[in-house]
Amino acid sequence: MKIYKPTTPSRRGMTGIDFSLLTKKEPEKKLTKKLNRKFGRGFMGRVTTRHKGGGHKRLYRLIDFKQVDKIGISAKVIAIEYDPNRSCFIALMCYTDGEKRYILAPDKLNVGDEIIVQESAPLKIGNRMQLKSIPVGTQIYNIELTLGRGGQMARSAGSSAQVLANEDGYTNIKMPSGEVRMVRDVCYASIGQLSNTEHNTVVLGKAGRSRWLGIRPSVRGSAMNPCDHPHGGGENRQPIGLKGGPKTPWGKKALGVKTRKGKKYSDKYILKRRPKKKKR
Repeated sequence: MKIYKPTTPSRRGMTGIDFSLLTKKEPEKKLTKKLNRKFGRGFMGRVTTRHKGGGHKRLYRLIDFKQVDKIGISAKVIAIEYDPNRSCFIALMCYTDGEKRYILAPDKLNVGDEIIVQESAPLKIGNRMQLKSIPVGTQIYNIELTLGRGGQMARSAGSSAQVLANEDGYTNIKMPSGEVRMVRDVCYASIGQLSNTEHNTVVLGKAGRSRWLGIRPSVRGSAMNPCDHPHGGGENRQPIGLKGGPKTPWGKKALGVKTRKGKKYSDKYILKRRPKKKKR
C-alpha cells in the first residue's frame, strides 16, 4: 500500500496501490486489442446505467481463463503487469512451445516461477487442476462452473474460494461471499489467492481519481426537488418520509430487494446461502 504525504487537502488520507512489484514493460502487443466502451449506454444509445462516462483510454488485455488447450505444457512467468480492466494483476506466461499468454496472477507468484495445467498437478500456487484432485481446505480461484467454459467465479483482487468436500461427483466450495455451492468435480480451478489483496482498502482521496476511472458524480435524492426524486423536497435536511423505506428515482424499493429469479435452475447446487449483513 502506498500512502501519500498530505501536501494538499485531497492528498491527506489518500492511498494507492504499490506498483513497485510489477515488471516495468509495455503490454504484449499481440495480446491487446482496442476497447470500445459504451459509457453506460444501451444499443439504442440511451443511458441504461447512470454515473458512467469519461475516464482514461484503455487497451484490453486478452486473458486466458480456460488454459485447457495447454494441459501438460509447463509455462514460465515472464512478467507481472497491471491491467486497467480488472482489479487484480495479470501474469505474462511463456509456454515451452513458445506461445505467450496472459493469465490472472495469484498472490506470491513471482517472475521466473513455473506453473502447469493438468488433471492432477502438484499443489503449488498458480497450478491449475480438476477440483477432484484438490485437497480439502485449499484456497482456489478462477473456478469453472461448466467444463471447458473457463473460469467464472473468484476472479477479483484478493478473492479466493475454499474446497470443503468432494462427494458423488461434485465438489462443495465455500465462495468469497460465504455461500456454499456444488460444482462438478471435473471442472478446473487454480491454486492460491488472487493478487492485489489491498485493493479494497484504497482511498481515492479526491473526485478527480473517480473521473479517471470512468465514474461520474452521483447526486443524493434528498438534495433534489420533489419532482425529481421521491426523497426530494423539504426545508434543510429532512427524513425521506416514506413508509416503504428508501426508493429509487423511479419509486421502486432501493434496499434489500432480491434480484435473483425465484426458481432458477442452479438453485439445487446451492447448499447454503450467503449470510445476511447485520444491521447496525
